[in-house]
Amino acid sequence: MPRVLIVEDDLDVRNAVELALRHQGHHVMAAGTGEEGLEQLHPFRPDVVVLDLMLPGMSGLDVCRRIRSRDQVPIIIVTARGDDVDVVVGLEAGADDYVVKPVQARVLDARIRAVLRRQAPSFADGARPRAESHGTLVIDRAGLVVTHHGEPVALAPSELRLLLTLSASPGRTFSRQQLLEAVWEHSYHGDIRLVDACVKRLRAKLGELSGDPQYIQTVRGFGYRFVSP
Repeated sequence: MPRVLIVEDDLDVRNAVELALRHQGHHVMAAGTGEEGLEQLHPFRPDVVVLDLMLPGMSGLDVCRRIRSRDQVPIIIVTARGDDVDVVVGLEAGADDYVVKPVQARVLDARIRAVLRRQAPSFADGARPRAESHGTLVIDRAGLVVTHHGEPVALAPSELRLLLTLSASPGRTFSRQQLLEAVWEHSYHGDIRLVDACVKRLRAKLGELSGDPQYIQTVRGFGYRFVSP
C-alpha cells in the first residue's frame, strides 16, 4: 500500500484528497503546514509527497527544497490553474510532477502511480544488464545506481528515469514529447516543461556546464540526446 504524505493548508481540500486517496488504496498522512509536513517526513517515510505550493508560513517551494536537500522521495506539487511560473519554479526546485487545482482524484492517483513506476527497473527481455560506463559516468540499471567520478549521484525518480531512457540509446535524439510520454506517461504537449526542468536538474547533478554539456545535448527545436564520451 503506497504511503502518501499530503501537505495542504485548506482543510476542505486536504480532507477531500485524503478521503479520495484512501479509497484508491493509499495509506495517507496529512499535514496543514510545511513545518508539520517536514516533521512527518521521517517517521511516516512516505513513498510520495503531495505538496501544495501556497502554504502559510514556510512556502511549498521552501518545503520542496528542504526535502530535496536530504531525500529523493517523489514530490508532486499542487498549484493554482494557470500559475505557469510557479510550476516551472517548483519543478526546478526538485518536484517530479504537478497537478492543478481543483485537484481531481483520478488524475492525482494516476500521477502518483506513474511516479512510483519510475522507481522500478523495466527490462523487456527479463535480463538484468551490467553496469555501463560512459566516461566517468557509470549507470547500474539493475541496481538503479548512478556514480560520477566514483561518487554516487542522488537522483529523484524522474531524473533517474530520464537518464536511463536517454542513455539506453546513445546518439539517438528524443523529442520532448517522446520523453514526456516515456518518463512521465503524459501525453499533453503543454507538459513538456517537465522535460526541460528535469534536464536542467540532471545536468546540474552531473556537473555539466550549461554552455557545453558533456552527456545530455540539446537538439535545438526538437529535444535531447545522450552522448557517451
